[in-house]
Amino acid sequence: MKRTAATSAATIAALLLLSACGQKADLEPAAGEALPQPPYGASTPLDANDLLALDPQAAPERSVELRRESEEREDDPFDLPPER
Repeated sequence: MKRTAATSAATIAALLLLSACGQKADLEPAAGEALPQPPYGASTPLDANDLLALDPQAAPERSVELRRESEEREDDPFDLPPER
């Protein structure tokens, strides 16, 4: 089946229009629903942006320094030759 230039152009245009359909407004709870209860000890309830923020355990910072020079590898007792 041959695709004509018009069909291809229409498909590309439709994909471009669909890709621009993202929501631009702030997140709010659904109608009739409320945000979750505030955590114990919090003085004010959290808003949607606070609830979406990752805590440090979910996205830890990198704590390993990259090697800057070549270093000899330590002997690995599990580095065995393949079985025959």
